Amino acid sequence: MSQPLPLLQTTTLGDWTVHLIQAGGQQLDGGAMFGIVPKPLWSKRLPADERNRIPMGMRTMLIEHESGLILVDTGAGNKENEKFYDIYGIDPAGPAGFSALEAGIRAAGHAVEDVRLVINTHLHFDHAGGNTTRDASGAVRPSFPNARYVVQKGEYHYATHTNERTAGSYFDHNFVPLAEAGLFDFVDGDVEVVKGIHLRRTPGHVPHHQSVFLAGATPAMFLADVIPTAHHLPLAWIMGYDVEPLRTLESKRELLARAVAEDWTLVFEHDAHTAMSRVAHDGKSYVMKG
Repeated sequence: MSQPLPLLQTTTLGDWTVHLIQAGGQQLDGGAMFGIVPKPLWSKRLPADERNRIPMGMRTMLIEHESGLILVDTGAGNKENEKFYDIYGIDPAGPAGFSALEAGIRAAGHAVEDVRLVINTHLHFDHAGGNTTRDASGAVRPSFPNARYVVQKGEYHYATHTNERTAGSYFDHNFVPLAEAGLFDFVDGDVEVVKGIHLRRTPGHVPHHQSVFLAGATPAMFLADVIPTAHHLPLAWIMGYDVEPLRTLESKRELLARAVAEDWTLVFEHDAHTAMSRVAHDGKSYVMKG
């Protein structure tokens, strides 16, 4: 197996310099990550540990856009207890006492104060936990004090009206304080949020999940949880976590067909070993290209 990727990778996607930051390690149950796919198949790709967990990442994307610095997703943050981090195999710490996310932003030559827009693909704890920070006094405050935050309007409603199936993934302190402070800009459907940066609804994991498309010379799609790792490229390889797996199937079908036809680069948020790839169809399935 290849080695885990570094904290920071810098590349060009769309028309912009983009920094891919690992906002900490993560380990989740392999069976949950691959749903109906039998363990003898997925474990050949990602062997599990003694607790049946597979290695994963929490990749975020920092875009040096002419309108200001844009951050896509924020990892798990610092507000949960050690038992929680142990269950989910999360290590959000970075070098020099910073969180991994802040350390990555600093390594890219920026500061949290420089971020002007935070895009949440959805509001699960491992994608929006870093939206807010618990300070030394115990108060929860915005992690990016000069930023507006963007999410689908329907996703915010879904996150704040949970049930027994969804409550374990949505924590109010990651997003409600931002809404109460008027820092969210809610969108409804597919939109171009700033020039060349498009939010595309890719439902299935949750009903209002969105992915982020970067238009330009090297078009790219930040997939989030519609295709969390490169191992989920086959259409039927869908997470057990998805609340609407058949909608995930159709989201993947449409997205991957366009990715092949238009030669997109796909960015995998949760893959511990592969940050991004172009894709092809080999006659049977979608596979990484090159």
